[in-house]
Amino acid sequence: MVTFTVNNAPVDLDVDQDKPLLWVLREDLGILGPKYGCGVAQCGACRVLVNGVSVPSCVTFAGDLEGAEVVTIEGLAEPDGTLSVVQQAWIDEQVPQCGFCQPGFIIAATALLASNPNPSDAEIDEEISNICRCGTYPRIRRAIHRAAAALSET
Repeated sequence: MVTFTVNNAPVDLDVDQDKPLLWVLREDLGILGPKYGCGVAQCGACRVLVNGVSVPSCVTFAGDLEGAEVVTIEGLAEPDGTLSVVQQAWIDEQVPQCGFCQPGFIIAATALLASNPNPSDAEIDEEISNICRCGTYPRIRRAIHRAAAALSET
């Protein structure tokens, strides 16, 4: 049995302790925002926040989640549907093309801005190691700067 929260909802699951969080989310909880990309923590499509830290859910295991707070792309918006500042910046900068990897990027950007509220391009490039096959990196940088500016006004 593993007890943790996902997007502010308590969860008690009887799952294999070695089951990757990605599959716990997708198969056991029906949360489909985190995507399966590479399966070896390289592409970032599966990223979620665990206790505020961006982690690849494909190599984070159920047995490591006891008492943890997990946030997926679905949990970033307010309960009334208001998007997070980062989500809104992604739309404003028209970042997504195919969109497959974007939830992982938004999670990584959210974590980055929580620890570094005004990152430079170099810091973004260093901290956001996700892979986008569409090549939207310039738009991603603009969206992160837009979100940083919006957060500095609050």
